[in-house]
Amino acid sequence: MKVAILDDYQGVALSSADWSTIESRAEVVAWRDHVDDRDELVRRLSDADVVVLMRERTPVDRQLLEALPALRLLVTTGPSNAVVDVAAAAARGVKVCGTGGYIEPTTELTWAILLSLVRHVPEEVASVRAGGWQVALGADLCRKTLGVVGLGRIGAGVARVGAAFGMSVIAWSPNLTEDRAREVGATRVDKDELFRRADVVSVHLVLSDRSLGIVGREELAAMKPSSYLVNTSRGPLVDEAALVEALEEGSIAGAAIDVFEREPLPAEHPFRRLPNVLATPHVGYVTAETYELFYREIVEDIEAFLDGRILREVKVG
Repeated sequence: MKVAILDDYQGVALSSADWSTIESRAEVVAWRDHVDDRDELVRRLSDADVVVLMRERTPVDRQLLEALPALRLLVTTGPSNAVVDVAAAAARGVKVCGTGGYIEPTTELTWAILLSLVRHVPEEVASVRAGGWQVALGADLCRKTLGVVGLGRIGAGVARVGAAFGMSVIAWSPNLTEDRAREVGATRVDKDELFRRADVVSVHLVLSDRSLGIVGREELAAMKPSSYLVNTSRGPLVDEAALVEALEEGSIAGAAIDVFEREPLPAEHPFRRLPNVLATPHVGYVTAETYELFYREIVEDIEAFLDGRILREVKVG
């Protein structure tokens, strides 16, 4: 039996949980690098009975599944995974299981990168390290308007923090009701009004066919030149080319971004050089506590599978 752990960027998968019960029954291999090349990925996983995925870092489609005849179990961190073809896995007799997860780390990172952007924290830190002193003029958030796109658990958390900072909070999503908005101290508005009024727009929607590119050229054009965009949800929710254009032209003040259309972010991508962008490498959920939960439950999922049971199965659809 072989267990392959993919995309262990920080090299912490095996130290975040007790794998001894698995290692006594199977060979466990953790790969730290990300592999885009399909042939190399198949080579690494050709004899793996179990593959462990970290969120959506490596897509598992029908073609890849067909190239892995030994595969019997896929385990993903989180309760679901948008880049796993669960139906194709089921058709091949491959079980797909998940884990729980915390929402608080992403809420916290949303505010960390927004505050860092509007107060120019990276530039000020760089200046101090270089022997300098103050170099920039920051902006207040108090008395400004926060527009939250999507009031699920994370969006609601972001809204509550915005209110605590003294911001006026408005919200929109396709199915948002006025009652739900009031529950978290927000006011429901139409989509176009949100983008016109907000000083900060923070995106918190689930990626789907309906939400793909929901923040596009029209929405960005409606924003104030002094406004900021934050995306800690999923990269394809925002039209990346349109956002680059808006940032290059200065039609919005800046963007704080943790998620991208392609990850890892290509070396030549404009987000790596634009001065009004604060980009982080999809670390919204990357905390010691979250990883401990992820890998502890992954071990439980694999143990159960080896014993003929299925825990936390991800269902088709």
